[in-house]
Amino acid sequence: MPIETAMTARLGIKHPILSAPMAAVAGARLVAAVSEAGGLGILGGGYGEKAWLEQETAKLKKCSAPFGIGFITWSLAKQPELLDVALAAKPRAIMLSFGDPKPFAPRIKAAGSLLICQVQTEDMAREALDAGADILVAQGTEAGGHGASRTTLDIVPAIVDFAAGRVPVVAAGGIADGRGLAAMMMLGASGVLLGTRFYASIECEVEEAAKQRICAATSGSTARSVVFDLSRNIFWPAPFTLRALVNDHARRWTGREVELMQNLATVSADYAAARQARNFDVAGVFAGEAVGLIHDIPLAAEIVGRIVTEAEQIMNGRRNSAAMSRAVAGR
Repeated sequence: MPIETAMTARLGIKHPILSAPMAAVAGARLVAAVSEAGGLGILGGGYGEKAWLEQETAKLKKCSAPFGIGFITWSLAKQPELLDVALAAKPRAIMLSFGDPKPFAPRIKAAGSLLICQVQTEDMAREALDAGADILVAQGTEAGGHGASRTTLDIVPAIVDFAAGRVPVVAAGGIADGRGLAAMMMLGASGVLLGTRFYASIECEVEEAAKQRICAATSGSTARSVVFDLSRNIFWPAPFTLRALVNDHARRWTGREVELMQNLATVSADYAAARQARNFDVAGVFAGEAVGLIHDIPLAAEIVGRIVTEAEQIMNGRRNSAAMSRAVAGR
């Protein structure tokens, strides 16, 4: 049975599950699989490779279900024409993260798409609502990839309270199963956005070795740092850092970031070579703290089905327990 929320109604989807727009690896295949399973798949527009975006949006023309396209907002500002490529695909929603959405909101709205904004503080939520956001994603620090410092358990109810019913709020960060969905709904969220769980899916466009590393990881195997960004010659604005599996490269340079920058040419060349060789002792696997809950690499549709079924069972059990308690109290 579907779990209906304000978010599912607004997006016109069956299940309150969104797949994160993981840069480059959340391609059309994963997006279509999540959307056709009843969630909302979101294409990972990332830093903005036009040829890749055109290729993947062309594939999505065959998708019969609503889908979204996501961008790193500060990077999109350097190539604003990419928004036209995205909007030409007629997505149900555009998701913007890590920057001011105001310059892009009018074009998104005029094209008939909804605006989803990912936020990490109340100030960011205010900025997003002022821009006309239709949905807020409250991202906790447990999330893989880039994020800030507040925990999911803190930021989700804070943003739910701040939104005060004006828009649905989606939870992100450290969620990988039905228990996470049920818990976030108890905090007032209208759904969840999952990255790492869908990273370890058959349809995700990433090397099998990277997926296997996620399955083998245990809780506490990830950390936030700037090491992988520096190693890729990518400089992110504060307060955002990147969460990834801790590997040999992270252990070597964590705490030695100044020295890394002093040797950036050599380090970045070695890193690029490792990435090309699929050497994940050096190249990063960007994953969140939910890795300890992930032990297999199924189809994306199976992930959606599992999470919804488990969450529904948990919530029905809670409702049944509450009803029994009321009945006993009334005797």
